[in-house]
Amino acid sequence: MLIDVPGASVMNMRIIFRAGNKFVKKPEIYEVAHLMEHMAFGRNAQFRDEQAYEAEFTKNGAYHNAWTSDAFIVYEAECADFEWERILELQELAIARPRFNEAELKSEKGNVRSELTGYQNDYARLIWPKLQQALGEKVLTYAERLKTINKIELKDVREHHRRTHTASNMQFIISGNLRGRKRQIAQMLENWALKPGAQLEMPLSDYAGTKPVLIRRKDASNVCFGFSFVIKRPLSPAEQYALGCLNHILTGTMGSKIFGAARRRGIVYGIGSSAAGDSWSSTWDFDGEVNSENAAELFDLIAVELAKVINGDLSDADIAAAKSYLLGRHQMLAQTTEQISAYYMRDYVLTGEYRPMSEAPKMINAIDKGTIVSLAREFMQSGISGLSAVGNMNRSVVDELWSRVLGAI
Repeated sequence: MLIDVPGASVMNMRIIFRAGNKFVKKPEIYEVAHLMEHMAFGRNAQFRDEQAYEAEFTKNGAYHNAWTSDAFIVYEAECADFEWERILELQELAIARPRFNEAELKSEKGNVRSELTGYQNDYARLIWPKLQQALGEKVLTYAERLKTINKIELKDVREHHRRTHTASNMQFIISGNLRGRKRQIAQMLENWALKPGAQLEMPLSDYAGTKPVLIRRKDASNVCFGFSFVIKRPLSPAEQYALGCLNHILTGTMGSKIFGAARRRGIVYGIGSSAAGDSWSSTWDFDGEVNSENAAELFDLIAVELAKVINGDLSDADIAAAKSYLLGRHQMLAQTTEQISAYYMRDYVLTGEYRPMSEAPKMINAIDKGTIVSLAREFMQSGISGLSAVGNMNRSVVDELWSRVLGAI
């Protein structure tokens, strides 16, 4: 995908492979995708090590990074318009022609251990892998991921790169001032030193409902929680906006039904909701932190407001206000090339399709109460849901909190 932004002084590049954790050859070396991503900016066909490569890459202020998710490895770069060609060539060196070696593998094993160990102290991160596992996804917790690092050998890193980093398994989004440059960019990408390969199929998850999951931490002074409702189909763009509208009504601002009301009562500092998905499923997620003594009152509030939604108790005024907010936020999304790339990325990497940003206002204006209520009912009555919590409490407390939500819907 090449996106022309007339007059832009910055170019944003995202190179994407279906190469994340779910594509590793075997679970015993689960961290190999993450390790390979860490090693990608090390030694390559032209530079002896990461320091030399980094010095050349950033000398005019350019930025690059990479990250690994369950499904993808994404390489991102941003640079001034005048040096886009040089930066794209440097991206090719790191992505297509790395020279993985034992010294860098040893170094990055230590860095990844440090990263994952730090995540174990971040309760907001801990809840999701545990809940994903309970719902049927083939992912590992951070503690389990740490145990796989020692088993990874250099041959595993090379194998993962060779199998996943192929021309047919690559997608890209480049946004900037592309007038007169698209053909050159396409030719440069076509000449990358990648084997043809094939686009890898996204792995399916066998979702099912689950009992609440408790991660017991004696040092936890509050309850950190997350819960999900799952449906086994993707959301259309119009449905994504409808669910976004509902999320705004429930948790978007200080005036929202759950977050705003909880803040007025003084029972929680923060709670949010969001939607996520892939080509075969969609999740509706809620997360937050609450002091133990306020947890029951917060979950009662959540249960009441969710029950109102599925009973159709939504005012036209609230929906209109949320639509107005979405329209304003959408207009603000086009301020930078990075924001434009991010807007298109979600649907494009999953389906290869996209909808122009110009169509969004029409879909936002078309949001109606019936669609919101129908979608909420589908999620909450799918039978696939679960709660994960971190806290210093007994399992019976978590069971009771979750029963309040399920009992209301």
